Amino acid sequence: MPDVMSSSRLIGVGVGPGDPELVTVKGVNALRAADVVVVPVMDTGERGRAEATVLHYVGQEKVVRVVFALNERTDRGRREAAWDAAGARVAELLGAHGTVAFATIGDPNVYSTFTYLAQTIAELVPGTLVETVPGITAMQDLAARSGAVLTEGTEPLTLVPVTAGAQALKDALAGPGTVVAYKFGRQAQEVAEALRETGRLDDAVWGSALGLPEESVRPAAELDGAPLPYLSTLIAPARRDGGRGGKL
Repeated sequence: MPDVMSSSRLIGVGVGPGDPELVTVKGVNALRAADVVVVPVMDTGERGRAEATVLHYVGQEKVVRVVFALNERTDRGRREAAWDAAGARVAELLGAHGTVAFATIGDPNVYSTFTYLAQTIAELVPGTLVETVPGITAMQDLAARSGAVLTEGTEPLTLVPVTAGAQALKDALAGPGTVVAYKFGRQAQEVAEALRETGRLDDAVWGSALGLPEESVRPAAELDGAPLPYLSTLIAPARRDGGRGGKL
C-alpha cells in the first residue's frame, strides 16, 4: 500500500440528481480543485449520472472511473468485494495525489456509496482527511418540478427507501407528515397499493430521470404497476386541510 501523508484529502461531492445546473458552486469548485475526480460506475461499464454531470465541469483526463457493484443488492459477498476493490483503487490514488474527489449523485450523506468508501479508506489509509460537500437531493428537485410542498409548520418529513420493504412505506404513510420514497422503481405495484390503502394516492407525485432528456414527472394516480426506473422518487404530501398556516 502506498505511503500516504496525513494531509491527503478525500472529498465526497454531491452533484445533484442529474441536472448539471443543480451542482452547487462549492461543489464545482471542489471538483475543479481536486487532483482527480473519482466517479462510480457499474460493472457493466455504462456511464452513470455522476460521471455525466461531472464532465460538464472537468475534463475527461481528470476523471477516474472506479467500479462499484451499484446494481448488486442480493449477493453481499460480491458487493463487499467490489467495495474493497474500489477502496484499494482510491487508496492508490490518494498515494499519488493530494486531493481526491468522489462524485456522488444527490448528497454524499443521503444513501450514498460514498459512505462505504469513506469507511474503507479510514481503515486502509489512516489519517486521511474526509470531507463532504452537500448536494441537491432528488426529493428537493421533484418538489420543485412538481410543485409539491415537502413540509409546513410542525409537519415531520419521513424518507423511506422502498428497498427496505413495502411495510416500511405503509407504516410511514399511515403516520403524519410528508413521506418521500426512494428506489421504488422495481416495486411500483406495491407502492401504488400502499398509497391506495392509506388514502394518500390523490396528492402524491412521482418522478424519474430528473433533469435529463427522458425526465418524467407524473401524478402517482397514474402508476399502473409497471416497473419504473430504479432511481424513481415519490412524494406523498402531508394531509393539509387547515388552510394557510394551518400546521403552525
